Amino acid sequence: MTETFSWLADYSGDVPRCLLCPHLCRIREGADGICGVRTNHNGKIHSLIYGKVSAVAMDPVEKKPLYHFHPGEQILSLGSIGCNFKCPFCQNYHISQKPFPPTEELSIADLVREAKRSARMVAFTYAEPLVWYEYVYDAAQALRQEGIDTVLVTNGFIDEAPLMKLLPYISAMNIDIKGDDAFYKQSAKGVADDVRRTIRLSAPVCHVELTTLLVPGLNDRDDVIDGIGSFIASVNRNIPWHISAYRPAYRYTALPMPEERLIGFVRRARERVQYVYTGNILSDECNTCCPQCGHILIERQGYLTTVTGFDGIKCRHCGLELKGDFVL
Repeated sequence: MTETFSWLADYSGDVPRCLLCPHLCRIREGADGICGVRTNHNGKIHSLIYGKVSAVAMDPVEKKPLYHFHPGEQILSLGSIGCNFKCPFCQNYHISQKPFPPTEELSIADLVREAKRSARMVAFTYAEPLVWYEYVYDAAQALRQEGIDTVLVTNGFIDEAPLMKLLPYISAMNIDIKGDDAFYKQSAKGVADDVRRTIRLSAPVCHVELTTLLVPGLNDRDDVIDGIGSFIASVNRNIPWHISAYRPAYRYTALPMPEERLIGFVRRARERVQYVYTGNILSDECNTCCPQCGHILIERQGYLTTVTGFDGIKCRHCGLELKGDFVL
């Protein structure tokens, strides 16, 4: 285990408090925080997962999903264990929730060496990377020194101070925006406003895309989609938004989201947000079209991506300047 940074713990009271996320867990000796991977050892907050990896893979960047950030390229992806949410429908529950699987050690030097050999991007993903904070923070700095982009695929549930310390080293994020206030409180056991704050703070600093997993009976309503869409538009209506189909997982056994219903929500969301895509299904709604002339800029068939419609960073057909919407 590794002692946390001094600015991620408060030792002023009888019981140490973790300052990483808005749960602000008070952790007694030998106990863990809500995330399951931060503990009190000898009166100090420690990370149990520094350098511990549960999965490593080369993925298409679209799988994160990131559709406007180096489309068609591969990204070295790795994850640890643990999460500070408790979603009953979690698609990665086998590594995010206890009992955790075995992990392997991966030093930052070895990570940088592999990234230099195989990819120009590294994604911290699969489980929740923000509870892996100390390793991610150190690794992101080392990767930046080598000119390698760091990507986070995250629930966005982090306190403001640690977020602002990490952001200078992050090139792109996909942040879950799961639903309305009630959904976060009842299903994720978190607070929606804290995630919205992360999105507002991150969008001006790095490339941001958002994902909503539509779960039947929980967040598949017009008012939820409209509310999320209005929030995104208040930040930047050109932020890409992935609306993904739920599949039965973990403790939630509702039938899968029907494709036609998902597509209907995607089309409704485009009334407020420019770039909205289906996720977890194959459809033409995965293509990226020019906002001005409608020609296809990026064609996608599953994870097969073809960048066809650009002249530099302009639309090849109408000349619309698209700088700021894409990182090619």
